[in-house]
Amino acid sequence: MAGIAAMKSACKKSSKPISICVMRRPFFKSMSMGRRRQSIPALTAFFMGTLTPAYGQDAIIVTAPGGSADMDDARLLTAQDIAALSGPDVLRALSMQVAGVSLSEAQGNAYQPSLVYRGFSASALQGSAQGLAVYLDGGRFNLPFGDTVNFDLLPDSAIDSVSLRDSNPIYGLNALGGAVVVATHNGKSAPGLSAGLGLGDHRRTKADVAYGAAKDGRSLFVAGQVQRDGGWRDYSPSRLYHGFADMGWDGARAGVHIKLLAADTDLTGNGAAPVELLAADRAAVFTHPDRTQNRLLRGSFHPWIAVGAASRIEASLYVQTLRQRTANGDLADIAPCATDSRLLCLQSLDDETAPLVGLTGDVLSVQAGVEDYGVFNRSRTTSDGGGLLLQFVTQAELFQIGHALTLGLSHDRASSRFSAETELGALEEDRAVTGLGPILRQPDGAIAPVGVDVQSRATGLFLWDEVALSSRLTAEIGLRWNQVAIDMDDQIGTLLDGQHRFRRLNPGLEFDYRLAKGASLRVGYAETSRAPTPAELSCADENAPCSLTNFFVADPPLDQVVAKSWEAGSDGAWQAAGWQGRWSIALYRTAISNDLLLTAAETRGRAFFQNIGQTRREGIEAHGTARRGPWSLDIGYAFTRAQFRSPFVANSPGNPNADEEGRIQILPANHLPGIPTHRGLASLGYDAGPWTFKADMHAQSGQWRMGDESNVDRKLGGFARFDLGAAVKLGRGLTAYLDVTNIFNRHHATFGAYSETDEIDLDEVPGASDPRANSPAAPRRILLGLRWRR
Repeated sequence: MAGIAAMKSACKKSSKPISICVMRRPFFKSMSMGRRRQSIPALTAFFMGTLTPAYGQDAIIVTAPGGSADMDDARLLTAQDIAALSGPDVLRALSMQVAGVSLSEAQGNAYQPSLVYRGFSASALQGSAQGLAVYLDGGRFNLPFGDTVNFDLLPDSAIDSVSLRDSNPIYGLNALGGAVVVATHNGKSAPGLSAGLGLGDHRRTKADVAYGAAKDGRSLFVAGQVQRDGGWRDYSPSRLYHGFADMGWDGARAGVHIKLLAADTDLTGNGAAPVELLAADRAAVFTHPDRTQNRLLRGSFHPWIAVGAASRIEASLYVQTLRQRTANGDLADIAPCATDSRLLCLQSLDDETAPLVGLTGDVLSVQAGVEDYGVFNRSRTTSDGGGLLLQFVTQAELFQIGHALTLGLSHDRASSRFSAETELGALEEDRAVTGLGPILRQPDGAIAPVGVDVQSRATGLFLWDEVALSSRLTAEIGLRWNQVAIDMDDQIGTLLDGQHRFRRLNPGLEFDYRLAKGASLRVGYAETSRAPTPAELSCADENAPCSLTNFFVADPPLDQVVAKSWEAGSDGAWQAAGWQGRWSIALYRTAISNDLLLTAAETRGRAFFQNIGQTRREGIEAHGTARRGPWSLDIGYAFTRAQFRSPFVANSPGNPNADEEGRIQILPANHLPGIPTHRGLASLGYDAGPWTFKADMHAQSGQWRMGDESNVDRKLGGFARFDLGAAVKLGRGLTAYLDVTNIFNRHHATFGAYSETDEIDLDEVPGASDPRANSPAAPRRILLGLRWRR
């Protein structure tokens, strides 16, 4: 047992020892002793553990498949990192502290952005390629119907940590570019009582309260937060309510936690507007409303039990119900028919016209008093489901080589019902669309009501093993089998009926080498995949496209997306002239096969999904920190090159460089839109006595617009934004703060696309014709508030 004792002394210190404590032993001794014949008792000792128990009474809650596996190269933000001066803000913390992360506000609402990391996104937008797996306390947070991620449902005041992890097969579906792992508080991690209240411009208010306590192994944590924002743009209010609770017991060899999350959000994001309109009035919107209402109730159960001296079984079981409603007013090519001015016709982008037909099959008549027509799209999604993550973790030696092993099973299932309809609307003078009553059903299926029930099941078997090949060299082996089943039942006709099955075995391997003075080197390879979602499978026919607000009308097959990633990196610590800090650098390349893209159809506002062949993401990330006394400095830089690698033709009718049929030619080496090539950040902080100051900067280069996959038009411009915060302790646990974002009031945008500008008269800019449209980022915003902690 002397060898085990030596390895144990070399392990990383941790209160959660199993999955992150990697045993070390001399390399050559491992090789020579590992060749000896091992007996069945040796294998038994391996699975039952051979180290001294060291659990104590810390809360052990599995956060993702593999637990803390592969954390050596993850970007971890603790509760202290998330807690800005004005209160916890997860998305802002990620974008300001991880250079590879950018936020794209395609909806024009800061509460529902798309998070882009290394060219892959996690987004609430149906139609966005979901390339990141997101976990909340060990359960999947990618919603089952479209793998979408609604960050507005996360309770910032209850989050203990968030980590960005590299591509790894153990994280399962959607982990093409990696995983976002979110862990919530418990009574031990956040003891005490805290509260905050902030007031800002444009009728913005935010309030939160949290309480945590722990005694004799028992713990309790509760939190609630309310945010209301009138919106700096016209007709763009939002409100968000969150409640969270954790109750737990943690003993020396077992524990259990029960968590409950409730969220109710009502967000209005009126999207991109023509650049000429924004130049005249930056707060203006093109058409409205565009409203999304979400209600989520999620409960989870987290038991663990020690098995043997250094092994345990841990689980995360969750159930949830989601109700989502959307309402969207939009333009439409609807006008009196040329052959009979008493009837209405629908014009396609190739100038072909067809009578506008209602549910009864009759052609709709011109509506009295209506000059301009639009459409009012409504959708309703109900999704009930849950999942189980069960894993066995152990730390022992086999064949005289140290192992930290995780064997696991995950299973997620959901029952979803989706329905949508398009109502004939009137376009008002302020460009609001109001419903007129008739529901549209075109005979060719271009516009029609939809109703579909979906049963989805995803099962994964995975293995993760950290093998101590020597005192410095560790191999990390990952393997996962994914199986996905999607059954669809059309509630109106039969076009959506279908059964889809996807299976794949994904491997991964990484080598970590520990250098002197705490530095390390790593190189690895991983394969990951995602299956087409019900939303994509039901919207994959160019001849029967769907609305950008999630209407599905046909069911041809799509192939699953496969990613093959290489990564190399190094990190370490440094000290000089009284300063100390850490540094890291990573290089990566991910090749994607059968990538999916949402492309425009010939009917305005309709689109379809298609496999487009090969794409590639590659880049560099570098970060550095420095601390000395009250001063702190953080810097980061990311280079991301995301390119198409296969040629194809796509519809882009709004692109001024498209051909006569509204098509563009995409060639290998064209860049994917919506992804900035360069991004940098810097943060300077001072914390001494009662005063705290912080100045942040993040800058990014231009990006290609959605719809300009051929890279012919001008890019959306880059920008640099500066934020400033200050706080002063007033005594008795009370702190006053000032938070100013975009302090120089820089006009910029995070998303660009095209719109039919010349199809509607804009009173602000008569004769406007530029088809470019931007989602403008917020101007200077100020928040004043108080925070209290006891």
